[in-house]
Amino acid sequence: MSDQHDQHGQEAGLRARLVQVGVDLVTKEGIQTLTLREIARRAGVSHGAPRRYFPTHLALLSAIAREGFADLARTVAEETGDHRADPRAQLMALSRGYLDFALNHRGMFELMFRHDLLESNQLGLRETSLPLFRTLVDLVARALPGPGAEPTVVAGALWANLHGIAQLWIWGSLPLATGSDEVEPLLRAALDAHLGPADR
Repeated sequence: MSDQHDQHGQEAGLRARLVQVGVDLVTKEGIQTLTLREIARRAGVSHGAPRRYFPTHLALLSAIAREGFADLARTVAEETGDHRADPRAQLMALSRGYLDFALNHRGMFELMFRHDLLESNQLGLRETSLPLFRTLVDLVARALPGPGAEPTVVAGALWANLHGIAQLWIWGSLPLATGSDEVEPLLRAALDAHLGPADR
């Protein structure tokens, strides 16, 4: 029984190590380095070893992307924690946190929203963004000025807007188009567009 327990522990440890190596690779060297062979090499195992824990390359990439979603959720929780009394201020903090995560974790951000990973939905990857979205819906519901707008729809539109800002900023398109390297006005404009102008 003890030997079996030790084996399960070693397997769980190796699985976690493969995922962590993948997180480190995508963070430091970009998404193009995430081959099974390179992850195995960096983890110090044979190139076939990852297949014992992840039946496909997409399954391993999905496990790595899940770590990104968990990290983003922690970032958002930290950013919104100081603004509990004012939902609009929390939404601004969430927007900044989302953009900062995208800019500081470009490889991971790209991986998290890769179409093939989300399409395959291995390890329930699509569902990993739901807690963040529920936070967004709750804040939007509290920040909307009155009845009429559906918070889920407004939150979905706001998320799409923030994601577009993040992606276009990463590509350099928005700084070029706006002639400015200040992203804060864009975040404020996104909130104003979806919630109505803030009280001045």
